[in-house]
Amino acid sequence: MHIDWIHGLLGGLMIGLGGAVYLLGNGRIMGASGIIGGLVDGSGRDTARDRIGFLAALVLVPLVLNLIAGGTAETHLTPNFAVVVAAGLLVGIGTRIANGCTSGHGVCGISRFSLRGIVATVFYILAGGITVVLFRHILGVI
Repeated sequence: MHIDWIHGLLGGLMIGLGGAVYLLGNGRIMGASGIIGGLVDGSGRDTARDRIGFLAALVLVPLVLNLIAGGTAETHLTPNFAVVVAAGLLVGIGTRIANGCTSGHGVCGISRFSLRGIVATVFYILAGGITVVLFRHILGVI
C-alpha cells in the first residue's frame, strides 16, 4: 500500500502549525508573498530579521528533511526552464493581484474564516486546474 498520503498529511500539519506559531508569535499572517514583498518594497524594514529568518527556514527545512529521509524526494519539475520561469512570474503576478498567496489566503485565511481568503483560494485552485488542463493536456508543454 502506498503511504505517500502520509507525507501530504504531515506537510499540511507542519504548515498549519507554522501558520499558527507565526500568528501567535508575531501577530501577523504567515503569507510568504507578503513577507517577501515587505522586504522588497522596504515596508517591512522594522521586521526584516524575522522575515529573513522565516524565508531561510522556508528553504532550509525541506532540504534538511530531505537529507534525513535519505535524499529520496521527487519533484517532477519540468526540465523546460522557460516553463519554470513563466510559472514563477505568473505566480508572482497572481499573488500581487490577489493581495496574498496560498499560505496567506489558503492556510491562514480559511482557518480564520476570512471570506476574502476563501474566495481567493477558490479562484486560484480553479485557475491552477484550468492551467494544468491547458498546458498539459491541450498544449502538451508540461
